[in-house]
Amino acid sequence: MLCKIFRQRVLFRVWHKNFGKECSHSIRCKSNDLSSSREESSYDVIISGGGMVGTSVAASLGHEPAFRDKKILLLDESSEQKLLELPKEFNSRVCALSPGTRNFLSGFGAFDGIENRRCQSVKRMQIWDSCSESMIVFENDSMDKDLAYIAENDVILAAINDQLEKVKGQNVEVRFCTKVKGYNLPDYLSPTSGGSSWAEVLLENGEILRSKLVIGADGINSLLRSSAKIHSVNWDYKQMAVVATLHLSEDTINNVAWQRFLPDGPIALLPLSNEASCLIWTTTPDKAKSLLQLSCESFVDAVNDALWTNKWKNASANYATQVVDSVARFFGLEQPLRQLPPTVINVVESSRKRFPLGMMHATHYVKPRMVLIGDAAHRMHPLAGQGVNLGFGDASCLTKILAKAIYNGQDLGSLRHLLQFESERQRHAVPLMAGIDGIQRLYSTSFTPLVLLRSLGCQATNSIQPIKEQMIQFATN
Repeated sequence: MLCKIFRQRVLFRVWHKNFGKECSHSIRCKSNDLSSSREESSYDVIISGGGMVGTSVAASLGHEPAFRDKKILLLDESSEQKLLELPKEFNSRVCALSPGTRNFLSGFGAFDGIENRRCQSVKRMQIWDSCSESMIVFENDSMDKDLAYIAENDVILAAINDQLEKVKGQNVEVRFCTKVKGYNLPDYLSPTSGGSSWAEVLLENGEILRSKLVIGADGINSLLRSSAKIHSVNWDYKQMAVVATLHLSEDTINNVAWQRFLPDGPIALLPLSNEASCLIWTTTPDKAKSLLQLSCESFVDAVNDALWTNKWKNASANYATQVVDSVARFFGLEQPLRQLPPTVINVVESSRKRFPLGMMHATHYVKPRMVLIGDAAHRMHPLAGQGVNLGFGDASCLTKILAKAIYNGQDLGSLRHLLQFESERQRHAVPLMAGIDGIQRLYSTSFTPLVLLRSLGCQATNSIQPIKEQMIQFATN
């Protein structure tokens, strides 16, 4: 019996000497391969959505020193597009970027790319009522500071992508033509779970990605929002926005944004250059359809008529605004001079488009391992041009909070700091959205008592500079 045991030990030693190391090495290699494969599909941050806001947060995080050793993935459903050459005509899809947005984009070098392509600064905003003589003017002292910057969406995205290219292959990866099928999100993070409770992103090609944090920048119909079962408040304004690129009658210093409230919605002209402006005309769906069917000449006539006509004037409201003007002058309150809007002479036929308007607000922006930004979290009426600025504000705030979390050694997907983001952004978004919604409703009527009320309020506000300064500061930060 002892001899048998001895022979078995000798045979095992011979086998181990000849084959054991190779087998052990093979097992270790397979283990390393599995580990490597898992690392390749695991990220610190995954951003779903390659629009302006999603791309900006990817570039911002990529340039943030705290993320130098992190892995960031941007998923974009569309194909890679590069703006190699600016078209001669302006695109009618534009944004009014606030000074706060400029500071954010400048933080990683993108705003220089916008200015180097084409961008028009706004020094003055004049807003007036078609039913009365009431108006309000926003401008900084001596007009030496810009109120906004008008830039085409394509230009903004191209400038952001320029900066994203500088960090691609370092801490940022971008996947184009990649569609997300679904998400698996943890209900909570256990204090003892460490990094085991990952968020999973399921792609249509069958691949499963894991991340410590998923950022949803996937738009108004956000899959991440629905997957997280986050409720949202929605309503349809039953309005359409007609946009177009317009040519003006004369070459002038075009740095004023114009907006006139009509009974069925505001019409606005945003400066693109000294010869061109962008039209954003909010109206009913039927009228929007008819405007797009007009000839270029008839469309131009309709725009000029909407800017200049007096057919909606209300005599009672006019008298009331004159009284307010007299009282303001008596107390020495200066009234800004009324300027006349430019005359439109032509429209770029291919630039005429329309899109529906609505309002949406998610009741929560965050859950464990996920956060919503941009249109995935909120959508508002474009009359104040603040929608994209809210999205860029989300990206800026989230970058700062996540960088701080890394410096403090916190889990990126923890609600400890994500709730701070939600609180800060909702404190800004909710009052702004409520105010804009209220203005839209107040000006969508020609009912005399409401016309009188809004005319008096507008004219009084226009006379009190400190109030206007506070409004400018809130809207531009």
